[in-house]
Amino acid sequence: MDTDLTPEKIRIIVQGMIILLFSICVHEFGHAYAADRIGDRLPRRQGRVTLNPMAHADPIGTLLLPFLFLATTNGLGFGWGKPVEHTTHDRKKRVFISFAGPAMNVVLAVIVAVLHSALVAGGIVKLDAEISRALEYAVILNFVLFFFNLLPAAPLDGGSVVRGLIPRGWLDAWDKYAVYAPFVVMAFILVGPLGKIFTLPARFCADKLYEVLALIFGTTDLSHWVHLVWGIK
Repeated sequence: MDTDLTPEKIRIIVQGMIILLFSICVHEFGHAYAADRIGDRLPRRQGRVTLNPMAHADPIGTLLLPFLFLATTNGLGFGWGKPVEHTTHDRKKRVFISFAGPAMNVVLAVIVAVLHSALVAGGIVKLDAEISRALEYAVILNFVLFFFNLLPAAPLDGGSVVRGLIPRGWLDAWDKYAVYAPFVVMAFILVGPLGKIFTLPARFCADKLYEVLALIFGTTDLSHWVHLVWGIK
């Protein structure tokens, strides 16, 4: 456990907090925007249809816990944003709202990767620069958030997506499982090997995205420079 606040440590903390804050903001905005688009005005009345990070930040899940993890381990550990409330009861619409959050993380990952590739291709940013590493980290983190949030376990979005897609006759069994689902989520967070279920696909998607962008921008294979995060092997 490293608790010395060296300049490098402070940089890691600030960088990680900024990336996580905006990633969670985009995720929760996706839920709010999707609900608003189907006519549920509750998120808009609560000020959630916005990209203002503070509208979506949870004091503990977005700020305190990630800060503590970064200060002691150099990793973000886990966190969450303020849940978006909605009044929609239609199962298909609820699936749309639930999936919109993780989908927005993919959109953000692609936008950041395109920006990064353009900066490298234009000679504005070097591949081994700190800003380059930060952008790579943001891309992988958002793919991680996509796959992690789609795990079929409440309170993750994947739990709501599965519940909205399974036959109605299976709902009672699913709801009984949902009681224990938070423990399943904690197992994926705390048991290292289980985490590869969402970190390895995230790395794969980041690699392939950078390979495509390298071809588009005519640069060196950018995927070679995508750094592993959280000890992915």
